[in-house]
Amino acid sequence: MARNRRLILSSPSGVWNLLSDGRRYGEWVSGTQRVTAADPHWPEVGARLQVRVGVGPLALEDICVARVCEPHRRLELEARAEPFGAARIAMNLVPWGEHTLFLLEWHPLRGPGIRMHGLPVDYVVSIRNGMMLTKLARIAVREREHDTGSVGVQGASDTA
Repeated sequence: MARNRRLILSSPSGVWNLLSDGRRYGEWVSGTQRVTAADPHWPEVGARLQVRVGVGPLALEDICVARVCEPHRRLELEARAEPFGAARIAMNLVPWGEHTLFLLEWHPLRGPGIRMHGLPVDYVVSIRNGMMLTKLARIAVREREHDTGSVGVQGASDTA
């Protein structure tokens, strides 16, 4: 399992606004080329996002299904990318003063990823997820500053 955490200098509701807008998924999820479809009731349980993921011409279609949704607190997704199988992505938003401690866990559910699961794969996923949280934090801080007119310092990052 890969775990990442990041202090985001934005409120949990500000961060949740980004998570709950399925059309913006590609702005902060590393490797996403574009969102091809988003259920209008995203991120309610059972809602789906269809995304194109990859690098350059090497791309595939991915489907993310919301499995757990506790607004402003927790979102768990099942990401399916055939032929690679599926993974669980759990995001927890912990209020930290006026900011958000964002906790992210990733682990394979089925497919070849289960056999490759371990230190090398988890390390690569952790790096990718760290980049993803950096993007999410930058967007959330930029939007908070835009909404309030204030200027803040980017949050610290830590991976485990």
